[in-house]
Amino acid sequence: MSYIAPAVQAKFETLSIDLKNEILERNVQINTIYDLIHILEEIVNEGS
Repeated sequence: MSYIAPAVQAKFETLSIDLKNEILERNVQINTIYDLIHILEEIVNEGS
């Protein structure tokens, strides 16, 4: 089960519903904005 820390919840909520779902399906812990950026970079790299 994924976890989004309250400190980054507002930034997470600005993402599209599809992107949020993709992140949540990965069962990750996002505690900082850097964690969020890292996951987004992984998603982008997979699409390349």
